[in-house]
Amino acid sequence: MSGAQPSARTGVLVMDYGTPAAPGEVLAYYTDIRRGRPPSAEQLADLVRRYDAIGGVSPLAERTAAQVAAIAEALEAADPGRFAVAHGSKHTTPRIEDAVDELARAGSARVVGLVLAPHYSALSVGEYIDRARDRAARHGIDAVFLESWHDDPTLVELLAERVRASIASLAVADGERLELVVSAHSLPARILAAGDRYPGELATTARLVAERAGVTSYRTGWQSAGRTPEPWLGPDILELLGTLAADGFDAVVVCPAGFTSDHLEVLYDLDVDAQRVARELGLRLARTASLNADPRLAAGLAARVRSLAASTWGPWDPSGDRP
Repeated sequence: MSGAQPSARTGVLVMDYGTPAAPGEVLAYYTDIRRGRPPSAEQLADLVRRYDAIGGVSPLAERTAAQVAAIAEALEAADPGRFAVAHGSKHTTPRIEDAVDELARAGSARVVGLVLAPHYSALSVGEYIDRARDRAARHGIDAVFLESWHDDPTLVELLAERVRASIASLAVADGERLELVVSAHSLPARILAAGDRYPGELATTARLVAERAGVTSYRTGWQSAGRTPEPWLGPDILELLGTLAADGFDAVVVCPAGFTSDHLEVLYDLDVDAQRVARELGLRLARTASLNADPRLAAGLAARVRSLAASTWGPWDPSGDRP
């Protein structure tokens, strides 16, 4: 294992999408998303415009760092000395591979990986896992992954709590109609032919959250589709708002369950773009607060990590080289 001695500490690899930390990094970030193909001047200008609308940069890096720290604190509180936590991003530094290297240098012979996105798709979470697994194999590290947590009771409770708060903020009068829309990032529609479980997992989250929040009228929607010629999953949130207005709804709560932090796809695509369209349509729209570093989310994910480690490698023995 790359020269390091095995450690009793189990590595925990927390992965996220990544975001440019400064305006000058947007081009490199966009190029990376496009698999090394630089965007056109028009494409770059449009992305910069959206970042400018939310203050110049996304708070995602700060929010993710807080989430990772909260997960590490929850793990340490539950099992002092048991886990070493590292963070890696898909499109910015530190990369997923950098984080695995860090855990290898720390001597972790075992790693539990998770992505800060609740729903699995081979085109999203699957790619994170593939990269992490390949890097771990280079170091001789035994790696297992929490592939999805779309039906996690803590996630459901936290989202339902936020849905109830958003409904209250809209002060819906008797006779008015309100719809809950549970959304996630759209993906190319070709995943449907492959039987990808992503749409089904979002549907499950929506059902569980609606039930927990006491909402009877809800649906799923998609947002933030890539700017490519191929078709993406729909209906898009902006199209859906038009449908709701035409169907006589007065208010809508959007719960972006596919996103755990404030970032561009929430702060611009929903808070700016969707709000603008809703106003034009005469709809009152409230967006649920992001989970961010809620300590209850961190504790829930920490519990999932501990459970997966125990089921894979057996109970932890603090006095020996056990997970």
